[in-house]
Amino acid sequence: MPERLCCQVCSAPHQYLYFNNGKERSQVRCKLCESFTPVSQRYRKPAKYFCPHCEHPLFLWKQRRSTAVYKCDRDDCSYYLANRKKLNKAERLLFLTKSSQFRLRYNYVECHFTQEELVHSAPQKKESGNIFAIRNTLHTLALILTFHISLGLSARKTAFVLRNVFGVQASYQTVLNYSEMAAYHCHKFNLAHKGEADALQVGDEAYAKVAGRNWYAFLFLSPLRRKITSYHCSPERDERAATTALREAIRTVPKNAQKVTAVTDGLSSYVPAAQYINHTENAALSHKQVIGLQNLDTESETYRPFKQMIERLNRTFRFHTNPASGFKEANGLISITTLFATHYNFLRPHEALNFEVPCPLDQLKDIATLQGKWAKILRIAASLT
Repeated sequence: MPERLCCQVCSAPHQYLYFNNGKERSQVRCKLCESFTPVSQRYRKPAKYFCPHCEHPLFLWKQRRSTAVYKCDRDDCSYYLANRKKLNKAERLLFLTKSSQFRLRYNYVECHFTQEELVHSAPQKKESGNIFAIRNTLHTLALILTFHISLGLSARKTAFVLRNVFGVQASYQTVLNYSEMAAYHCHKFNLAHKGEADALQVGDEAYAKVAGRNWYAFLFLSPLRRKITSYHCSPERDERAATTALREAIRTVPKNAQKVTAVTDGLSSYVPAAQYINHTENAALSHKQVIGLQNLDTESETYRPFKQMIERLNRTFRFHTNPASGFKEANGLISITTLFATHYNFLRPHEALNFEVPCPLDQLKDIATLQGKWAKILRIAASLT
């Protein structure tokens, strides 16, 4: 028995101690008070995060590629008890057998990415990216964007219309190439002219196939002006993509806004996205979730109308992207999403705005045709690069 050992309860010397766990010999017991003492002291690392409701240390629950999730496991935590009380009778019975389907405990998500990595998706610049040096005129390029983007025709149907209605010889590949060239310039135009965003933003994800794999377009909308404030495309619905889209959506919110609210569905990636933005940018961002198709809680009932707006935008987006029947490369999806945002914000009249466009521009007021407005937008966009 090591002479340095003594009972940690009554301080009895080593003569009154004996090993109590067999061959491991890592624990001793006192003959006087019958308490246990470890042979070697265990040192725990200091807790990294604490629960703001019960001040208990959080433990590492999940480790992911871009995040780490810390969780509070105390059963007497006020946050956990309050969420337990919100369950109805059916949910309480389900909780007894399938508790993993409920998120009742406090979680904190630590993000492993930096602000420099949160780059909004942008169309690539093609080698022959000068829209004023193409074989056809700028008017022809504007016609292509009118039929392919504004009217939602496929590239093959657009080429068919150009040949048989306007007598312009253009293949469907020409339509795709011209669209990607225009999207590179329109992306900078969208960011520069989208104007101030509302203090309330609503977001959702739309789906598209890229090389046979699901890609996601994160769309955010300003409910008051009905304009798209963010359109980030990503192969994953992870925290990094959600943070990038949400960060761009609130970028132009007025600085004097006391509170910014983001309304989304139940996707778990938005929760750490809001936490990250509040932590890194000191933004007063409040995140609201609309869960399911029925209003089972007051939060879903209050913000359901805004969720319906973004669902309507998703249907409009799919109308313009479904004719493509998928994309060979990611740049195709990013380009058509960028051009769709240009069309939706600057060219498409909205009934809720008395048939005005969400982002009116003085340069487009006196132009009557869609192709004329597309041509003017391309000239303005080219001057920005």
